[in-house]
Amino acid sequence: MAGHSKWANIKRQKAVVDARKGKTFTQLSRAIIVAARSGVPDAALNFQLRTAIDKAKAASIPNDNIERAIAKGAGTFGGDNAIFEAIRYEGYGPGGVAILIEALTDNRNRTAADLRVAFSKNAGNLGEIGCVSWMFHQKGVCVVKGVVDEEQLLEASLSGDAESYEMIEDEMAEVFTDLANLETLSQTLKEQGIKVIDAEWRWIPSNNVEVTDLDQARSLFKLIDTLEGLDDVQNVTANFEISEELIALSIS
Repeated sequence: MAGHSKWANIKRQKAVVDARKGKTFTQLSRAIIVAARSGVPDAALNFQLRTAIDKAKAASIPNDNIERAIAKGAGTFGGDNAIFEAIRYEGYGPGGVAILIEALTDNRNRTAADLRVAFSKNAGNLGEIGCVSWMFHQKGVCVVKGVVDEEQLLEASLSGDAESYEMIEDEMAEVFTDLANLETLSQTLKEQGIKVIDAEWRWIPSNNVEVTDLDQARSLFKLIDTLEGLDDVQNVTANFEISEELIALSIS
């Protein structure tokens, strides 16, 4: 299990000193629209939609905005006919670091152009589909907190057919499962008294590139910040590992 959460840990540490916290209203609203369109527009019956709404509420998006996004996804909100589609882009960052970008866009040409500029200005290259995705695999992940009894977490994870779990910091853990089992695992953990603060589908690298050069680290974080700042981008994942000391120096 060790290593599954390296990128997640880097993102958490990076967020401590990142001036731009979390996702923008636009990004989270698009996730709700797509979730509502891909299934029934009812959070009680649509796990993807329920998860998107939870993340929007955690980012303090007003309920009116959430309801409007659901209506757009359901096709019951007049005046906006934009159709968003989920697309994955792939490329390389400084030092050959593999990068996966998940986007929701109503204009593929615009998104590809924006990504190409972001890569080229930050010592990276936007590649073809498949150029780096073979280095990643997807898992369902439940992030839990308040873990004071690891034995309880283990039993609850087994009950929910989890594959494994990893303690990531004091009283916090990530529980991994197959994609199709994520909703069941999340519900089982909650029923057994485990506090689930997030449930998501995550790309996990099968190998990592070690970054040891300060300038390279700064270029890499600048590229990732630029990509994450694009409205069309929902998530960025990369396959590098870096020391906490270098993280602090590169993003200070």
